[in-house]
Amino acid sequence: MIFGKAGFGGAVADFEAAVTAQDAKRSGKAFVRLQETFGQAREPELLDGGPRLAAVLEQAPPGPRAVVAVLVGACVERGADAERCAPGVLAGLRWALEQALVFSDAWVASGGGAFPVPDGGEPGPEAVERAGFDAAVGWWTLPQWEMAAVAMLNHPGVRRAVGFRSEALRLLGAVERASGAELKSLAYALLVLDDEPLVALHRASGTGYLLRLSGIGDNFQLHTLLADALIGGGHVEGHAPSAQEAAVCRETPGQVDTVGSFDLVAPDGELIWNEGAPADIPVVDGVRLLVLDEPSYRRSWPAGRFFPGMRGDALLERPLDPEETERWYAHVSPAKDATEDATG
Repeated sequence: MIFGKAGFGGAVADFEAAVTAQDAKRSGKAFVRLQETFGQAREPELLDGGPRLAAVLEQAPPGPRAVVAVLVGACVERGADAERCAPGVLAGLRWALEQALVFSDAWVASGGGAFPVPDGGEPGPEAVERAGFDAAVGWWTLPQWEMAAVAMLNHPGVRRAVGFRSEALRLLGAVERASGAELKSLAYALLVLDDEPLVALHRASGTGYLLRLSGIGDNFQLHTLLADALIGGGHVEGHAPSAQEAAVCRETPGQVDTVGSFDLVAPDGELIWNEGAPADIPVVDGVRLLVLDEPSYRRSWPAGRFFPGMRGDALLERPLDPEETERWYAHVSPAKDATEDATG
């Protein structure tokens, strides 16, 4: 085959053919062209190229595979079909997590010491010697797989693959415990809830509300959206975020400074930190249950989305009637002196 077709579309076709034929020399040349031509790619090339590259990821050599996955993620961010691209990328992520766990165990077993920091290049000879080539590549390419996977998980259709998400969280937790590494973006993306009911009890007014959460990356974002729905909606008193503060937490680009409106509290009285994720909110009788207390101290932060490519919202479905509210309050401990915990 002659590599004559120009542009990113031609590079995709060349890489696809070379990888399918398991021609290392040709695939190496095509791999370089993919990177050289991506920046000038036209929209139709991106829409077509993302799924085609994702389909051959498993056949690509282990080293370049993660870079190609990042290119697939970039195609998705520019409009390629995430649900078509996701299977190949998420299968690669699973492989990388499995190999990174092998690497972590081997590194500890062979003498330990500080874990090497992936630098975007090839794994060093010591890493390969101590853990094996595939395990070293898995460890070395985890940041790239994280980036590619998050691009897929920005889309609710991909996030519905619950079985994979559970397995990925299990593997990720094992890697983090074994190595001390932290892949926060991947962990939070895997924890994102969609179409998730939430009962919020506003302690000062004794009222309760049923909301539905989707696409919220962290509790900073959740906090602002709850305040917009309940205070901004005129249901309870307090500090309401501005329209712009709420908008950047839904889908408007950027960040806007905001001030906290509540303490987010679990039914047992423990604080739920803004730095956490909505998945931290305990489930009671099949529904996540959150208490909203008056803010124990003034706290400000840049309102926005933890995942800029993910649309999020907390929709108020309805206020609870007094009997429903009373039943939910039966699961809630009395208010603590929140100032005891107001250090984070």
